[in-house]
This record gives sequence, structure tokens and C-alpha cells, in this order.
Amino acid sequence: MIEVGLQIGTQPPLAAARLSVGAARAMRLNSVMLVDHFQGIFPACIWNPELTWLAAHRSSPNEFFDYQTLSGHLASRVGRLQLGVGVTEAIRRHPVLIAQSALTLSHLSRRAPILGVGAGELMNVAPYGLPWNHPVGRLEEALQIIRLCFSSREPITFVGRHFHLDRAVVDLQPAQGRTPQLWIAGHGDRMLELTGRYGDGWYPTLVVSADEYATKLAAVRRAAAAAGREPASITPALHRFVVAARTEQEARHILTAKALRALALMAPAAVWQQAGAEHPLGADFAPLVDFVPGNYTRMQLEEAIAAVPTEVLLDGPLLWGTPRQIVSRLRAFGDAGLRHVVLAPVSGLVSRRAMFYGLHAVGQIARLLRRPSGQISGAGVARPHPARSVMASNSGCTR
Repeated sequence: MIEVGLQIGTQPPLAAARLSVGAARAMRLNSVMLVDHFQGIFPACIWNPELTWLAAHRSSPNEFFDYQTLSGHLASRVGRLQLGVGVTEAIRRHPVLIAQSALTLSHLSRRAPILGVGAGELMNVAPYGLPWNHPVGRLEEALQIIRLCFSSREPITFVGRHFHLDRAVVDLQPAQGRTPQLWIAGHGDRMLELTGRYGDGWYPTLVVSADEYATKLAAVRRAAAAAGREPASITPALHRFVVAARTEQEARHILTAKALRALALMAPAAVWQQAGAEHPLGADFAPLVDFVPGNYTRMQLEEAIAAVPTEVLLDGPLLWGTPRQIVSRLRAFGDAGLRHVVLAPVSGLVSRRAMFYGLHAVGQIARLLRRPSGQISGAGVARPHPARSVMASNSGCTR
């Protein structure tokens, strides 16, 4: 069975996060995940009502609560849901601080928290004067330190290229039976290896097809076996933006909206190439390691949005269609090994009505996935979805 989680917004007002958690509980989901951002993917220069109705209610696209503080606030509200972050990184936050926060959360919530960690995104690092050199090497050291913090009963000494600990005392232990689960976000070969060696879960976002998912999951499991770990102990997860509508025609209409076309700019250049087009932000554009919103003019962005081929939206890393069509797509990933999907509804960028239906649809998707596949009728796919392989940057950075 595929478990279902909900990615919730970390922007003001606080009441929105509370309502999202309440909805997730009412829909009997399995997890809620926060993001860890300094700024969002929509540049301020195009944030206006022409892009999205939300601009009339939110003056900036770059208001974000700190995920650690927000997690503490929400912990008493999530009930049996797992609460997590998807994902943080060890550039803005020291790995001991990341570990301490997750350990604290294990005492505040009823289930083991999910600690999603990646190598970082350029937009959350470069504008703030933080180092972007060797992000994967830094992550590897951070994963080792976090693991030590979760398990060590003695002061920790660690000598690495990026981090040094000298008899560092970290005596906080996880709540009994609730050791944080370390999910690693990555796509490239080295990141898949790190997932197998250190991860409790694999949490990609740019994998397009079920075939690609199966291939990369196999690499994670080989790395786990090589490290002497049990491959089956690693949760195969997935992050997915989702556009759900009552009919396929309505879903297709939502995909034509300017905000969704702007979101398509975050698809890697390889997805554009498969659509027969060159990415307007660069032939080798990789959003996680190349994109800083403030580096582009409004004219550049408007031209790029206008150049988005429909195929990038239809065949890229975005789930769309009716709930039954989305379930059909997810079951294909389930056959490839997927066990936990975190859905991030984005149809709410288009209208208030689409926002409420998109949230409702997550619950419907979860209910359908709890049924045996033979009990779901009319679950046709929204579009033939050929096997595709997105060759993500070997840095493997994500979210």
C-alpha cells in the first residue's frame, strides 16, 4: 500500500498551517511535511494578480516561517500523523542543530518525525553569502554527524573537510520508539549511494517515470547492501506537485494557467529536451543548482513562461488529472517500489475553488490508494506516459 502525506505551506498566516494539519488528520493521511526556505520559486518581479489570485492577498512570495519553530508549534496538533521537513540542508544549519531539532520533535509528537535532508538549493544559499562549494561532500559529513547524534552515548569527535567536532556532547536521546527517520533527497549517482548508506528513506522529486524510479531505487538498495544494511529498511518515498480536478478537461485547463507555466520553468532541461525544446534559462539548466529568482528580469521571465511547451507540463514531474487518473499513475510507481508519496497541491495557484478541491482531492487519492487496485473503476491515465529518464545533476541536490 502507498501511504500519502501532504506538503503544507509555511507562509503566513499561521492559521493556514493549522487548517492544513486539521484537514490532513480528517483525511486520515500518514504525514505532513514542511519546507525549509528563505525564499520561494516565484520571483517578486512577476508576483501579481496576473500570475495568481494569491498575489492580491499575499504581498510577497517570499514570506516563510522557520520550519523548526513551526514544527514545534504543530507537533501537538498532528495526532498520529508523522511530522517532517522536506527538506533541510547542512549549509544554513549545522548538522548538530538539525539533529537536536529532530530529536526534540520526537518528544513533542506521537510518531517518529521525518527529517528530510538534501544537498541544498542555490537560491537559499548564494544570496545570503553562504558557501556553495562541495555541497554533496558537506552533506555526506552532515549525515554521518546526524547519525552519530541519534545513536551515540558518548561525546562525539569528528574530523572532516567541512565539519569538526571535538568531544562534542549531544546527550539528548530520542523518545522511546520514535527515533527520527532520516530521508535523503537526491537523484544523481552519488546521492543515491549516500541514501543507501545513511538513509531511512529516499525522497526524490524530479524522477519522472515509474521505470526511472525503479532503476534509481535499485541503486539505493545496492548501496545499502554494500554498506551492510538491510535494503528493505529504507522507505521508498516521492515528492509530487499535483493538479487535481473533477474532470480531465478541467485539469488540462488549469495547466494552461500562467502560474503553472511558471512552475514548469523548474523542470530540468532534460525534460524540456524530451519535449523537443530547449530550456529558456539555459540548455543545461538544473533548477536546484542554477536558479536564483532575483537573478532574472521580468522580461526574461515573461518570455520564458511564454515559451513553455504543453508537453513539459503533461509529461514532466507533475501529477495531474482526476483523482482516479492520479491514482493510476501512482500505482505504476507503487509497482516500481514506491511506498510513501507526499503530495503538494498547486492547483490553488489558479483559484480559490481549485485550491479547496485540490486539498479535498488529496484525501480522495489517499482513500482510493487504500483500496485494492481491482476495486477502482474508471482509473484511466490522463495521458500515455512513456518511460522517461531525467538525468539530474550528479550533485543530487533537491528542494
